[in-house]
Amino acid sequence: MTLARAELQDAARKAFGAGGLAPDPEASWGLVTEMGALMMTVPEDLGGLGLGREATGVIHTELGRTLAPGPAIAQMLVIEALCAADGLAERQDLLDRAMAGEVMTASLAGPGALGALTCVPDADRASHVLVVEDRRVALVSLDGAEIRPHETWDRTRRLFDVSPTAGGLVLAEGEAATALGQRLEAQMLFALAADSLGGADAILGLTIDYLGTRRQFDRPLALFQALKHRVADMKTWLSAAQALFWSRAADPVAGLAELGALKAHATGVYRAIAEDAVQLHGGIGLTMEHHCHLFLKRATLNGVLGGGVDRWEAHAGQQALAKAAT
Repeated sequence: MTLARAELQDAARKAFGAGGLAPDPEASWGLVTEMGALMMTVPEDLGGLGLGREATGVIHTELGRTLAPGPAIAQMLVIEALCAADGLAERQDLLDRAMAGEVMTASLAGPGALGALTCVPDADRASHVLVVEDRRVALVSLDGAEIRPHETWDRTRRLFDVSPTAGGLVLAEGEAATALGQRLEAQMLFALAADSLGGADAILGLTIDYLGTRRQFDRPLALFQALKHRVADMKTWLSAAQALFWSRAADPVAGLAELGALKAHATGVYRAIAEDAVQLHGGIGLTMEHHCHLFLKRATLNGVLGGGVDRWEAHAGQQALAKAAT
């Protein structure tokens, strides 16, 4: 781990962890903006910090550890799209507003299309939504848009279906829009992978603590050999996924296929660890009030947002075959 990453991780963990699990949405969003998380990758000449993918990986990982609500992933997609809109006269004003915390959102279901957008975080309090089409990327005002709640099991996120009005500010068209759309999708997949590994690390730590304090037959559960092996397996899965994640974070040429496969693997590890955590906690882990319940439902939603395992494993396989054939 680099010194810069370790320092950022320590600061983010202390800040985001202070509010506990699934913190108050308004307080959590205020903390995200105060820490400058939304300006991490914005170039310095546009008022940002000019940091790379690794920095956003830290932020999304730590937000995932606390099951933080809010549209951080979607907001960073909007900011990335605005940074690419060189010819847009309103760019700097919109960027400044977005980095300051004015909610501008985007669909987490993958590339958008004409008509309704689905899985749009916090759309009811957003001023704009990012619409990504095959040959056009636009930032559309939500004034007059139809916004409907999208019910999910995961109560740590507020998702909506949105039917935006036509038009909006065009950020890219043609080939430039296609390339930007792929970059935004890759960024979303990377962020979901980070959120998943942060959550997996947190629930594994809570499970280990529980096994050390819960007693049966007058012994802590942590002393039972079978349970030790299960926890060791979970730690192995997580450590391997984390190593893959940070190698992708440091790889400037990692594209859609690599980050899609990363997301598929990370969300799979998250769900497997969350499911085992429920079992290791016994009946209490299934109750609505328990943190195991919250982590498992977040893991399940992360698995489908941006495309499921089958889609990205098939995509990575096709890419590998194509390379082998050349």
